[in-house]
Amino acid sequence: MDRDPHHPAPGHAAYGDLLAPVLTALVLLLCLACFLRLAQRARRRNPALGWSGRRTASFTAGVALLGAALLPPLAPFAHADFRGHMLQHLLIGMYAPLALVLGAPVTLLLRTLPAPRARKLTAALHSRPARGLAHPATAWLLSTGTLVPLYFTPLYDTLASRPPGHWLLHLHFLAAGCLFAYVIAGPDPAPARPGVRARLVWLGCAIALHAVVSQLMYGGYWTRVHAPVAEVRGGAELMYYGGDIAELLLAAALVATWRPARRPRPAGRPSFYSLSKTG
Repeated sequence: MDRDPHHPAPGHAAYGDLLAPVLTALVLLLCLACFLRLAQRARRRNPALGWSGRRTASFTAGVALLGAALLPPLAPFAHADFRGHMLQHLLIGMYAPLALVLGAPVTLLLRTLPAPRARKLTAALHSRPARGLAHPATAWLLSTGTLVPLYFTPLYDTLASRPPGHWLLHLHFLAAGCLFAYVIAGPDPAPARPGVRARLVWLGCAIALHAVVSQLMYGGYWTRVHAPVAEVRGGAELMYYGGDIAELLLAAALVATWRPARRPRPAGRPSFYSLSKTG
């Protein structure tokens, strides 16, 4: 029986040839090469300040995770099995964004751009639209809140039935995941970022919604994913446990940035240094 060209079989032509994987790999390598070039420039401009090797390693790991998600063997499997899609979702939307964000690419840009362009970038970060986009509520809604319409309406099947829909999902997962990781625990400057306690609350909201969505999906309640039950349940388990691990890593990155404010010393109380000087 002839197959509908608008609903290609698993492992469809976009991944049946070498063009898509090769182009994907080239784009990822280009992004990594640009980052490494900027890191080298940052070291040359200010040898004393330099650039952290840990930042470079983190960004490299993020690119590697994207490669693992978007290239064979996982990419063809994700088109054929919902469990593969969920594994892609976790890598593209949670694990890779955290590694990329911890690479501090915005800080690297600010250190290497010419002064006029760096000032423009700083102004853009302080603009009202950027502050609204970087609010935890917005980031939470775009990254975690969209799981509800994606898996509990026909949206997933509509997008997954065509290659452009798959790439649209990938772009959404990556952009929303980077935004959430940046807002919660990013080392880059974020003028609208609230305090650590508030960010922990929003992270807790993300953990709770992930758990609810995955449990409803596992139980088959209101799920609109046209796939075998075993695949849907397997995907739900991946979301539940894989999402927990990713969110624990994000929480650890957030706590690592916590610097308790120093309490001002009461007036008139001498410091230990002054006592040692006078003693």
